[in-house]
Amino acid sequence: MPRVRRIPQRQCVACGRTRGKREMIRVVRTPSGDVRVDVTGKLAGRGAYVCPEPSCIDRAVRDGRLAGALELPLPDGLRAALTEAASRDTTPRAPVVRRVSLQQVLEARRGETGEGGGRRSGRTSDRASLGSETEGSS
Repeated sequence: MPRVRRIPQRQCVACGRTRGKREMIRVVRTPSGDVRVDVTGKLAGRGAYVCPEPSCIDRAVRDGRLAGALELPLPDGLRAALTEAASRDTTPRAPVVRRVSLQQVLEARRGETGEGGGRRSGRTSDRASLGSETEGSS
């Protein structure tokens, strides 16, 4: 049975709503002390998440919730960077799945080993030749 992957959840610092990690905007305080928007979600440092709605962005910056979560005052251009990140297309992409039938797999294997019927026919012919050698030597 296929294993179902768990989607990481994060909480917005402004409204407290829990959403999928990829649906949120991550703001990170890097080890060097810079505060910036992390579009990849992989920057090292202390992170805080905000919903992509303008009301949440405004509340997080205005009320100081984002600055409190990052334990550092916010730079002046952060609000503009947050609104730009919120305007990006955040719809989750469907995974690319290539469906292959058993017949296609078998045809591909025949193509790799030659048109002689696949690997099994080579093995049986090797066994037959071994059997004929042992019979002749007795």
